[in-house]
Amino acid sequence: MNAALIESMRGISDELHSGRFREAHDSLEAVVAAHPAYPEALRLLAGTKLVLGDSAAAEALLRRALDLDPRWTPTLVTLSELLLQGGRGSEAESLLKRVAGGSTPYPRAALLLARHYNDLGRSAEALAAAAPLCLSGHADAELTAQHIGALAALGRHGEAVAAYRSIVASAPNNGAAAHGLALALDAANQHAEAEQVASDALARGPKTAPLYTTYADSLIARVNPAGAEAALQEALKLEPRRIDAQTTLAKLIWARTGDIGQATAALDRATQTFVNDDSLWAAKAALLQGAGDAQGAYRCLSGRAASPQAPPMLLVRAGLAALEFDAVAALKLAERALRVVPENAAARSLLAAALLGVGDARAALAHCDALVARAPDDQYYIALQTTAWRLLGDERHVQLCNYPELVVQIPLLAPPAWPDLTSFLADVETSLNRLHDPYGHAQLFQSLRHGTETTQDLSRSTDPTLQALFGAFSTPIRQYLEHLGPGADPLRRRNRGRWQFNGSWSVRLRTSGHHTQHVHPRGWISSACYVALPDCMSDGRTDQGILSFGQPGIATNPALPAEFTVRPKAGMLVLFPSYFWHGTLPFSSAQARLTVAFDAVPGR
Repeated sequence: MNAALIESMRGISDELHSGRFREAHDSLEAVVAAHPAYPEALRLLAGTKLVLGDSAAAEALLRRALDLDPRWTPTLVTLSELLLQGGRGSEAESLLKRVAGGSTPYPRAALLLARHYNDLGRSAEALAAAAPLCLSGHADAELTAQHIGALAALGRHGEAVAAYRSIVASAPNNGAAAHGLALALDAANQHAEAEQVASDALARGPKTAPLYTTYADSLIARVNPAGAEAALQEALKLEPRRIDAQTTLAKLIWARTGDIGQATAALDRATQTFVNDDSLWAAKAALLQGAGDAQGAYRCLSGRAASPQAPPMLLVRAGLAALEFDAVAALKLAERALRVVPENAAARSLLAAALLGVGDARAALAHCDALVARAPDDQYYIALQTTAWRLLGDERHVQLCNYPELVVQIPLLAPPAWPDLTSFLADVETSLNRLHDPYGHAQLFQSLRHGTETTQDLSRSTDPTLQALFGAFSTPIRQYLEHLGPGADPLRRRNRGRWQFNGSWSVRLRTSGHHTQHVHPRGWISSACYVALPDCMSDGRTDQGILSFGQPGIATNPALPAEFTVRPKAGMLVLFPSYFWHGTLPFSSAQARLTVAFDAVPGR
């Protein structure tokens, strides 16, 4: 490499690091014109084209660079990342395996492969991809998070904590290892120690955006939203394009203010600086939709989506917003995305939902069948499929949505430490009320309206009363599994008599509160346990606050009403398949409606 080229590349590096992508793009085009056989210039030029929204040109450049040097790892990884962003996971996986199979681990390849596997629920493969670098103490925060996420998904929280304690003990000044320990402690529900470890790591330095974000997560779990906001602001000073920090900060500000403008102010500043960053715009649209403004979310992306070069995932994000009010527009966006990434599940599920919205259930069913074949345990895909069957009058809908048989109500029994169920529920109510913000707003991205939801996993709470509550769920769940028995359908074929909790929370609704219709995509068995109810719900002549099943949470043509209802009763646990569309009707009362819910999945 001659001196002039070296100097040009130094200048380009400065432009890239300062976010001057258009200038870097033009500089790189000049370098490539002068040195067409220089693979690294081709790779960097592809990166700038990707940032500027031209993914097709970026892919062509990367393949050209790969032809020049098929073994150049950075090119293989950059192309893999582009393919993953475009939903072409199998192609990317093949390339990443080529890199991972080499003698020297390449951190970015390991990260992309582990994240891809985790996203697909292939936790054991994600663990295999991440563990070599992580256990050697040479992984960054992102790869460490994937490693711990895989262990947590496999139920091996204790192993993750022990591994990172050992790494920290052998290298006490390793900031990345300390960050890993904080992540592992958070995943194991040991939030107080996680907060302390992250705080100590920040005090020692270096201060990084991922570490501030982890610190904020532990503060949120410790019910310190003000401290978490401050930590996230520090993270965004260092990395304003960090999507997880932007989204978490927006959620916190929304919960405090109920003002989506305030909640997205930091994100707006980032989009003004990085105007061509599609991920920032997509995050803004998701937040708007999560706050109930689907049309605002669509407007946020419609101009960018109109470009012929719009990335497929941006089209899907715009289509998800349009799906709430214009199924035809959603259909067109989904078709465009699927033409570019024909194997992408997100684009296909959007297309299936949009087809249901325009009244073409038969075409939708073909896509639903393909989705379920690829991911047979995804409860949202099953819900789409059963909705198509219902619209077509297919008998399979009746079989899979046999509400009288599959929605089971089981009264709780008071644990031995309590004299009766009434006193037990009163103590549960007291414990839950400590976790609900009396002045908070409903979380973003949730089905509830006019109420609050807890943020920690209650099934792993250290509160003795809540521990007793989740212990009291064991017998009803076992009875439900015995009631179901074995079978070949999506619910019964997973019934091996073993189960485990997969997330739990409490909802407190105030007057006019309700749940919109929804499903739990990553569940198997879902639930509603009634702790305290307004007096108005005891009147058998009213529908206030009732739990309804069968009305889709997406628009269909024709519209489909609810098919089954359950009247809540304090002390009652309701169990049902996670693929059932369900929601609640509003109520009017000064008294709160307090519930606990959880998802269960087959036990390992």
